[in-house]
Amino acid sequence: MTAVPGSRPPARRALAAAVVLLLTLAASVAAEAAPTVRVFAAASLADALDAAVERYESTRGVDVVPVYAASSTAARQIAHGAPADLYIAANRQWMDWLADRGIPLHARGDLLRNRLAVVASATSGIREYAPGADDRPLVALLHGDERLAVGDPAHVPAGIYARRALISLGMWDALAGRLARADNVRAALALVERGETPLGIVYRSDAHAADDVVRLGLFPADSHDPIAYPAALVGTSPNPAARAFREWLGGDEAMAMFADFGFTPARD
Repeated sequence: MTAVPGSRPPARRALAAAVVLLLTLAASVAAEAAPTVRVFAAASLADALDAAVERYESTRGVDVVPVYAASSTAARQIAHGAPADLYIAANRQWMDWLADRGIPLHARGDLLRNRLAVVASATSGIREYAPGADDRPLVALLHGDERLAVGDPAHVPAGIYARRALISLGMWDALAGRLARADNVRAALALVERGETPLGIVYRSDAHAADDVVRLGLFPADSHDPIAYPAALVGTSPNPAARAFREWLGGDEAMAMFADFGFTPARD
């Protein structure tokens, strides 16, 4: 068959149509790509926040990417330009530290609260101890060169709270030289889980999440500052998807999930 002058052969017309279709589909996919929310959060939030993220993503069409570290480490990363949309710390100090360095923070407010707990390794043989109620000092439970696992009190919030509690109970001087200082509270918990230290000071939520430790008791709430988790949007122009996620985290659905992991709402 002779082609009509000026017209394209059928094969070429089909190829051109396929190319147009592919370009149209690519543009549609790009336009509908899920917005991304980058969350830098305290290590102690890992289990609870992962569960919350999974729930949120299942119904919102948003890609939430959490990064967990000690609050101090996360704050320093943000100060050095890490692309965070939302920061959730385990104390107000590191949120203040970011603000003092001129990092724009929006919708700042306390999200959750926690308690400080003593845990023992399953192999330690220690089954009972209540800080502040037991007559024995905590150091009496350590033998030989055994140490107490804590987040590093120099910068990790859990360690800062622990130091204050031990000072309040008159135990700091005896224990200061016998600490296994970890980079974050989950690393301290891991030392106890693996039996590398017989005891550790972690958050109640960490003790709640661990299967291989014995939960001994909580420190008196008045032995240290209230354990607060402030959250704030980061950046000059906050990510709208991050703002929506932050608002959801403070709602009843998310709070019920956090409660399952040993946290309490800051609004209580």
